[in-house]
Amino acid sequence: MRGLLARRMKFHLLGAFLVSLGCASLYKFGVAEPRKRAYAEFYKNYDPMKDFEAMKAAGVLESAPPK
Repeated sequence: MRGLLARRMKFHLLGAFLVSLGCASLYKFGVAEPRKRAYAEFYKNYDPMKDFEAMKAAGVLESAPPK
């Protein structure tokens, strides 16, 4: 039983490190990168003035009432 804690700790530390690396890479490639691509695609053709005029016409903005 001598050294049991040290041996088990090495195993668990290595396992925790590998699991955390796997989770981080899954998040990066499964969530962050697709989100970056979606935002880039949205803002590629985004016209803020057109969006402003649409919100103004709908009466959403209090500071710019519809005409």
